[in-house]
Amino acid sequence: MTYEPQALESKWRERWADAGRYEADPADDTDAEPTFITVPYPYPSGGMHIGHVRTYTVPDVYARYRRLQGDDVLFPIAWHVTGTPIIGAVERLKKGEEEQLSVLRDTYNVPEETLQDLETPMGFAHYFIENHYKTNMKALGLSIDWRREFTTNDDRYSKFITWQYETLKDRGLMERGLHPVKYCTNEDQPVTTHDILEGEEAEFQEYTLIRFSTDLDDEEVIAPMATLRPETVRGVTNAFVNPDATYVRATVDGESWLISEAAAEKFELQAREVEIHDRFAGSEVVGNAVTNPITGDDVLLLPAAFVDADNATGVVMSVPAHSPDDYVALQEAKADDDRMREYGIDPADVEAIEPIPILAIEGYGDVPAKDAVERAGIESSADSALHDVTADLYQDEFVGGRLIEEYDEFAGEVVEDVRERFREYHHDTGAFDTMHEFSEAVVCRCGGDVEVARQDTWFLRYDDAEWKAKAHEAVSQLEAIPENTREQYDHTIDWLNEWPAIRNYGLGTRLPWDQDFVIEPLSDSTIYMSYYTIAHQLQDIPVEDLDRDFFDALFYGKDAVDDPDERALELGEEWDFWYPVDFRCSANDLIQNHLTFFLFHHAELFDQPDWPQGITVMGMGLLEGQKMSSSKGHVVLPANAIEEYGADTVRFFLLNSSEPWQDFDWRADRVADTRNQLERFYNRAQDVIAADVPEDPEAHLESVDRWLLSKLQDAIADATEAMEGFETRAASQRIFYGIEEDLKWYRRRTDLDRPGARWTLREVLRTRLRMLAPFTPFMANEIHEDLTGEPAEEAAWPTVDETFVDPAVEAAESLVEDLTEDVRDIVDVTGTDPDVVRLYVAADWKHTVFETVLETGTNVGDVMSEVMSDPDLRERGNEVNDLVQELVELVRDGDRDTLAALGDVDEATVYEDAADFLGHEYDADVEVYVEGSEDVVDPGDKAGQAVPCRPAIHIE
Repeated sequence: MTYEPQALESKWRERWADAGRYEADPADDTDAEPTFITVPYPYPSGGMHIGHVRTYTVPDVYARYRRLQGDDVLFPIAWHVTGTPIIGAVERLKKGEEEQLSVLRDTYNVPEETLQDLETPMGFAHYFIENHYKTNMKALGLSIDWRREFTTNDDRYSKFITWQYETLKDRGLMERGLHPVKYCTNEDQPVTTHDILEGEEAEFQEYTLIRFSTDLDDEEVIAPMATLRPETVRGVTNAFVNPDATYVRATVDGESWLISEAAAEKFELQAREVEIHDRFAGSEVVGNAVTNPITGDDVLLLPAAFVDADNATGVVMSVPAHSPDDYVALQEAKADDDRMREYGIDPADVEAIEPIPILAIEGYGDVPAKDAVERAGIESSADSALHDVTADLYQDEFVGGRLIEEYDEFAGEVVEDVRERFREYHHDTGAFDTMHEFSEAVVCRCGGDVEVARQDTWFLRYDDAEWKAKAHEAVSQLEAIPENTREQYDHTIDWLNEWPAIRNYGLGTRLPWDQDFVIEPLSDSTIYMSYYTIAHQLQDIPVEDLDRDFFDALFYGKDAVDDPDERALELGEEWDFWYPVDFRCSANDLIQNHLTFFLFHHAELFDQPDWPQGITVMGMGLLEGQKMSSSKGHVVLPANAIEEYGADTVRFFLLNSSEPWQDFDWRADRVADTRNQLERFYNRAQDVIAADVPEDPEAHLESVDRWLLSKLQDAIADATEAMEGFETRAASQRIFYGIEEDLKWYRRRTDLDRPGARWTLREVLRTRLRMLAPFTPFMANEIHEDLTGEPAEEAAWPTVDETFVDPAVEAAESLVEDLTEDVRDIVDVTGTDPDVVRLYVAADWKHTVFETVLETGTNVGDVMSEVMSDPDLRERGNEVNDLVQELVELVRDGDRDTLAALGDVDEATVYEDAADFLGHEYDADVEVYVEGSEDVVDPGDKAGQAVPCRPAIHIE
């Protein structure tokens, strides 16, 4: 039989579907433990690529593992369509945008005649659900209960979300008010992380506005300048504007301001009253003097093309003593007399500008920025190192800079300790103001710019102290994988404040008490896991019956309402059987939002026994070392990969190439190698299946068979431990490659046609297939059924058979392996073609010393004290001392269990039993001697060099 994955896999897909193999119902068998595993439901605004494959295959592997452990396992999936990305994709399609058409036609192979079917949001979603996600998930063999699928636009799901938000509102955890939000200026509505194309990691930053003033057409106006370092205001020597950008004179909250046109729009979004009166180029105000509100000093406005008028106010204050950026910019301005004259500025006035120090810091002179620039050898603002030098100095000054005496009550204090008080003090005096800005540029998936806006919105009160405490408690009882993510959840809980939970429009559930708004995507995806447990049965209940009382009865029991619906109570039994969620598998970058929201909402809406038990996070995917990109066509479609390599290969490569929380890199040559390795495995398995085995294997087993069977038990223990910790790479490596290495040695060591060897190989294959079944379910089930008459998934995950655990046999075989390599090294180094290989086993007294080291430990003094109490050993003097030193190093560097087992091994017998093998390996006669025995033949005077576990070797 040849390995033909497509035919083999098609057979098993059909078989699983016909049998409803993975449809999970509460078990009648009380011994079966429920295991509930979930993964974020896909957002079908485009097709499925290879990065998604690992996302959904990791939980599938764990689900299959738990079934082999005897659990009743639920692994469901649904479709997240809430929000606007699908709507945006449809609009771009209807407009005929070339990039969108290219993605659909060229990347995801949507037929031309089908494009019109995608011109409605749900038509678009259903196309990718049916033709990409479901098709690929089934092709991959994901063990999903398809009865429970739904979309978040379904009427019944919306009733469930309505229940959740009415409950949170009644508990005082939703409020309405002004709040900073991410706001798409194209869609004119708030957006969240899921809607962001660029700048997903951007954070709100509260800038201090220093209220400088200037004259504009004989009118005094405020020229606000934004900074994150308000304490540097006394060091301002000049300011910059972009002469080519558009600026405005506008009334802001009743005052006349000079700001960029973009800033005026931002202030309006941030709930200020703005009226623009004049627009003009920045060049018209270059050369003006602006007055520092703290010092009263006038400083010049200089031209600078590097000023981004879209950032903050578009007017930038310069502190060259403490900002390397500003220091270099000032030096360049001083060197550009022609440009200064072009804008009517006397170069002498620029030349007269000198840095003004405002703090002292150890390791720097009076002008720290000058020192930092000169140390780094920076001579131009174009030097890429300037950014890092600036960041480093900012940090140094923050933690170590002390303000000078001109700061009065703040003098002598470290910046870190005084910044907030300084800002608040001058805010109260009216010299400072505030605005919000992002830490980086943010772009919506619709293509619009995203700005910080203050909106009158409904928000979730994640700042509520009691709710935070519950969320922290949920983290404390969580199995966080990897463990170092636990602190990330706690950190996110601590910094989360109010979260805007609504949109102006989009797909999803309407806010129950204000139908003008839609609940946003991250807010409607917090406890949907509970909906999976009853989704398939809710279809039989009229939508109008799914009111608040229905869900209260379902989740809180018959005492929660006056007249509970019996159907709700019945559904509650199934929910109670499956809950809590045992493991949530999700992306690492969702800790800062979705995963922490998941914990918040479970902690509030359910009792502690129903809180999530575990979360495993997953890394990102690369393609040939580069980030995947649908828009650039730099993706691999699962269907193409499955067609070329087979689903088992795709699964095994992704699971074996890295642990789930690590990034993986899909490389075609390595995937092809994996395909070849699976084919070799399949072919060797056919040979094992074809071989006859004895009915009484015990009578035929030799030492080397028992060695392999003992190593197999090690593999079972290692793989089981790895699977319990979601270490899919460690598990698959041990099961496939680790055992393969053992088999490679075994094939060298023995006659595979022996009855004992045939039975041993069959036992190893049978056990290995059951451990491979979660990873390569098609091939593993096929071979296991051929071998035993039942699929691997109908068997059980193997447990360690203590009758085969034999540390002494393993230790003895390790001696033969080490010796084989030692002889090979000598032969290679010397270029010898040996006729005779003589082995010298250490004398008995040396083994006595070895046993003493094992018993006493690796403290040389303790060992010497013990061995010197033996008169016979004491007579050997320095010889014993040298041996102790060597053996202590051996024991210190070695595995304690293996060394202890070696203490019970008769080395001479081990080598004598392996003499025929060694002779065959080197086409030489092998002679074994014990140091000090009468029959020793020692032409090379090597015997005395023998050490326990390290025989001396002489080659002739």
